[in-house]
Amino acid sequence: MTTDTKPATDPVPLHRFRVPEPEAVPIAVGNFDSLGPASRADYPHRHTFYEVVLATGGTGHHVIDFTEFRLRPPQLGLITPGQVHFWRNVTGLEGRVLLFTEAFLALTPGDWHLWHRLADRSWLSLNPMQAGRVSGLLAQMETEYHSRGADSVSVLRAFLHVLLVQATRVPDGGDRPVSVDRATVVAREFVRMLSQSGQVADSVAGYAGRLQVSSSYLAEAVKTATGETPGQLIRRFRILEARRLLGSTDLTVGQISRHLGFDDPSYFCRFFRRETGSTPTGFRHGEKHQEYRNQSID
Repeated sequence: MTTDTKPATDPVPLHRFRVPEPEAVPIAVGNFDSLGPASRADYPHRHTFYEVVLATGGTGHHVIDFTEFRLRPPQLGLITPGQVHFWRNVTGLEGRVLLFTEAFLALTPGDWHLWHRLADRSWLSLNPMQAGRVSGLLAQMETEYHSRGADSVSVLRAFLHVLLVQATRVPDGGDRPVSVDRATVVAREFVRMLSQSGQVADSVAGYAGRLQVSSSYLAEAVKTATGETPGQLIRRFRILEARRLLGSTDLTVGQISRHLGFDDPSYFCRFFRRETGSTPTGFRHGEKHQEYRNQSID
């Protein structure tokens, strides 16, 4: 279902979703063995698709954007397109994996919002009852996926909705109503564009134009939804992308600078140091390891 690529615009290996035949639904579900070695990749990579992982067995760690989670099954993981992740020193990994495209999720806007509410909590510890419910849902989705019955897409979409609702009910996830007003939609689409771009080099005005709103409207919508300005989020995502590239590629600082839209590598270095307190070279040569230790979640 996936293949490894490294396009010129993205130096981090990219896993793409491949649908085997024209009539197939844009979703896949199975265990780690049935979905192939890419589902347990031990090198930093990112996806063009969404992934849900139910880990029911195994030891080791799962790293998502510099946060390292210890495997203590049962656990539920959610990986959003654009995030860099990989499995570290994993043995005996067992469970189920669900993959689906942006187009599949977008069919139900409410579920898109549910996902992005959960995106900040990308690794959830489940109790036995919660794990049983999620496992049962994924088993039913796998059966439906292979049956290719009438209205399979709508059935799978319904199962995904229930799965996301169950995930929001895991402690600390809350059960708040999802706001779908226009300003919230614009703000979340802005964040989605930032997280998927791979190179956050556009201006606030540029993003506003792509979203077909004014810069002032975008600023107000983003500030209300996130508490931050669009400029602050652009800077934050540029730093995140810089750290991803420094920590998972052999690109030079100059190449990373250009990839992120900086004409002057010296200015990029000053920008990185101002935002993180360290130089790009210092981060690459050791501080990223401290980053893992500081953010490891047991």
